[in-house]
Amino acid sequence: MNGAPRINAGRLLESLEALGRFGALPGGGTNRLALSDADRAARDWTVDRMHALDMTVRVDAIGNVFATYAGTEQRAPVLTGSHIDTVRTGGLYDGNYGVLAGLEVVATLREAGLRTRRPIEVAFFTNEEGARFQPDMLGSLVAVGGLPLAEALATRGIDGATVGEELQRIGYAGQAPVGAPQVDSFIELHIEQGPVLHQQGVDIGVVEGVQGICWLEFTLEGCSNHAGTTPMVLRRDAGLVAARITAFAHELALRYGGRQLATVGAVELRPNLVNVIAQRAVMTVDLRNTDGAALARAEAEMLGFATRCAAEHGVVLGHRRLARFDPVAFDPALVELVAQEAQELGLSTLRLPSGAGHDAQMLARVCPSAMIFVPSVDGLSHNPGEHTEAHHLVQGAQVLLQVLTRLANRAG
Repeated sequence: MNGAPRINAGRLLESLEALGRFGALPGGGTNRLALSDADRAARDWTVDRMHALDMTVRVDAIGNVFATYAGTEQRAPVLTGSHIDTVRTGGLYDGNYGVLAGLEVVATLREAGLRTRRPIEVAFFTNEEGARFQPDMLGSLVAVGGLPLAEALATRGIDGATVGEELQRIGYAGQAPVGAPQVDSFIELHIEQGPVLHQQGVDIGVVEGVQGICWLEFTLEGCSNHAGTTPMVLRRDAGLVAARITAFAHELALRYGGRQLATVGAVELRPNLVNVIAQRAVMTVDLRNTDGAALARAEAEMLGFATRCAAEHGVVLGHRRLARFDPVAFDPALVELVAQEAQELGLSTLRLPSGAGHDAQMLARVCPSAMIFVPSVDGLSHNPGEHTEAHHLVQGAQVLLQVLTRLANRAG
């Protein structure tokens, strides 16, 4: 968009640093699990910034927060935003960047005395990470009607508290309805969280979709016994089965090739002693693929192998699916708009899928949606060392401004 105002780089960068102080970890990074005290403080700070921009703020029944910058016409808003919760060892940019860049867009337009035809809304969604409550993207999933509110509120977290209890405790059990949002379109700006843009020296990632995700949890019940006196052939070793499942997941991903990924991210053994055969193992398997059919086959293979392996070693297997989201293709017209606006700014672009899940994949169920990526140095994320260069943060926010303005000013 020729003649568009320029965002305030210093203000954007300062806001990212300021938000990072809530739940700050020694030596850098953040621990701001959803609906924790640190999340409440970060929410309050962010809402204060929204009010300072004369935005109208509403909170829905799952704790999602929406702030509206009024347009000149009464129309469905163009929505942007992301999340401000983090994993236990998070960085400054994952999610936070998309929310604060959205507010920076509003601040820039407001300073220039500009109003778009359609309203522009900036949102942050509850429990995107899924680190405390599962599934991830819980808030946006409820917002679009993909998960019943009552079920979401009853979801119990890793510390035993429920979503509903914690929303009440921190004061974010809102009254706005969920399930049928009136949204014109949605654009989410995010760091890539992967190495592709950084390695290839590309400024802007034009995200064409999000790969499918399947999270499985296996519970393995064997028999604890003395490590020095129990013959190998007589063992019912839950740890051994967990190890074999881990190796199989890796082999499966290599065999499928393409965009198939498999990760065992959590394993807990009991009694977890050096000289005792593990009686119990609880583990997770994360499967991802841009091909929904291939993902379904991988899940079936994983379950089949775990069942056979447990039986072979006299171990009782239990399993449950923690999350399952099909691959999402973003709106082609919005994807093209992101590419055009970036290129008009003289920025290099690359079309790519998102390897991580994002709120945009939920909003795509109800409105045209797309994403903008900026590079992550060395692809590092969910890590206190997560970093994106300042000029890339500024460039991404400028692309966001121009895309949002174009969408919000269009006729029809």
